[in-house]
Amino acid sequence: MPAVSKNQKTLACIALSMANGETSKSYSKQAAKMAESMSKEELATYCKEPVKK
Repeated sequence: MPAVSKNQKTLACIALSMANGETSKSYSKQAAKMAESMSKEELATYCKEPVKK
């Protein structure tokens, strides 16, 4: 399922970075929550696919 906004896509990419241990979870509360609730594969899909309009 593609992201529905540019902000959602950005948040998913930050969450993927957190899931991979590249970014601190204190950087964004929303992204940290997303990183915990979604798998790395789902987050990667959100980051790779274009924004759905």
